[in-house]
Amino acid sequence: MDTLLILIPVALVASLLALAAFLWSLRSGQYEDLDGAASRILFDDEKPKR
Repeated sequence: MDTLLILIPVALVASLLALAAFLWSLRSGQYEDLDGAASRILFDDEKPKR
């Protein structure tokens, strides 16, 4: 029973930190361009060496 008194607050704090990190990533624009990163890998940025 003593373990639950420690684990429940720790789980609540960890979930609040995860929620805060998710909300921060939403506000900073991490999910704005989902297709850009997927198509960017198909194109070469470097010029071929001769």
